[in-house]
Amino acid sequence: MPLIVYLTEAGDRSAHALRVGQSLMDGAVQNAVPGIMAECGGSCICATCHVYIEGGPVGELPPIGDAEDATLDDAPGERRANSRLSCQIRATAELDGLIVRVAANR
Repeated sequence: MPLIVYLTEAGDRSAHALRVGQSLMDGAVQNAVPGIMAECGGSCICATCHVYIEGGPVGELPPIGDAEDATLDDAPGERRANSRLSCQIRATAELDGLIVRVAANR
């Protein structure tokens, strides 16, 4: 089970083992990571699961799809080069150690 590290806006750090295939958003909600609102439940339409990829095996991430890219344009919190929607990233063995920072959702 890949270990994903979540950093909150308040500076808290937590690491959680996710099932292979589980979205980073679902893992955050399941483990009560503050700041991941997940209002649309992973449908890639609300951007309340916006995160910044901070480190780890960044090169193993899937590319951003068109829907994710468009949704990030309207995301709460500043869009950065390392912005992603955690609902669109599925945990894989290759992503073990990935570090994500929760973006501001206001």
